[in-house]
Amino acid sequence: MSTDFLEFRGVSKRFGAVQAVDGVSLGIKKGEFYSLLGPSGCGKTTMLRLAAGFETPDAGRVFLDGRDITELPPDKRKVNTIFQSYALFPHMTVRANIGFGPAIAKRPKKEIRDEVDRMLELIRMTGEAAKKPDQLSGGQRQRVAVARALINKPDVLLLDEPLAALDLKLRQKMLIELDLIHDQIGITFLYVTHDQAEAMSLSDRIAVMDGGRIEQVGTPAEIYEAPRTSFVAAFIGDTNFLEGRVEACPDREYCRLAIAGMPPVLCFNDKSLQPGQPISLSIRPEKVHISHERPEEKPQRNILPAVVEDVIYLGSTTKFWVRADGYRIQVLRQHARYFLDEKPLRWKEDCWIWWHADDGFMLDRFRRSDEGLLAVPPQRVGD
Repeated sequence: MSTDFLEFRGVSKRFGAVQAVDGVSLGIKKGEFYSLLGPSGCGKTTMLRLAAGFETPDAGRVFLDGRDITELPPDKRKVNTIFQSYALFPHMTVRANIGFGPAIAKRPKKEIRDEVDRMLELIRMTGEAAKKPDQLSGGQRQRVAVARALINKPDVLLLDEPLAALDLKLRQKMLIELDLIHDQIGITFLYVTHDQAEAMSLSDRIAVMDGGRIEQVGTPAEIYEAPRTSFVAAFIGDTNFLEGRVEACPDREYCRLAIAGMPPVLCFNDKSLQPGQPISLSIRPEKVHISHERPEEKPQRNILPAVVEDVIYLGSTTKFWVRADGYRIQVLRQHARYFLDEKPLRWKEDCWIWWHADDGFMLDRFRRSDEGLLAVPPQRVGD
């Protein structure tokens, strides 16, 4: 028997010629902050609408707390949705907006008043109760929308890109607010976003979607540190791709990779790949080190000579792009300590880069698409 609280079993949904969702199965635990993450058109909002009851799947079923809700209309589901626009009533005060749902349900006036007071305290807007939406900031309107949804005591709160209309600083502040509200209320949140930073900051788990399918499900650390496909590696943060094949696996832990123009590259063999198989090697920029001098040879350390092609100083970090055996590789140096008298690496200078074999991940060289198999494009100079 499933222990998932909200569950999609083999759901599919097509709109004309577009397969928006293609046989997706996933389960969300009670109380989880769960994100659907992916580019525009990947099917994440359609999944949210299937959970809300605004769409009915062509195939598959949706379950909530063990009950099949696939055919239930939206008003019969213990689910509330917060849209990108917030959809507040402009002619109503904050208090009236929050209390609208219970009022429509004809709950006792004193109960509504007490519940609205509790929600106002939760979102820290007791002093703004008499204001109307056009008198509020974007962040305040977002908090009112959350309170209006939560007062109906849903089992699941669905959030459809709720921060997209906010500027960067306010969006960062509201990430903290949403996380705090989730911790205080403890209900299940299903959050849809195309912003990887939002998903990584808030989520207990993330489902990365592309082309109507799930590419990977995992914690933020699992998604970032151990991507399973080239799409996930490229979509979540920056990465470098080196293409080649497995040359040999001298032991069970590590493989030696043959990459055109490079000396053999060592990588942890977490995929149990065999000699001869084509691969893409993904290496995050912050895992790559750079210096003027050749580093000391150590076991499992990959060392390459390179030439600096671009340098961008960003305060807390510096980004380098270097050319190494025909590949353009990004390096991110964190400034835990910065010495102004240290000789900087400059454009066109020779340098050395290196990374540990454990910090690269071998990926299948191809990924799915609706047209078949797509090759991961090589990051070679001149492309």
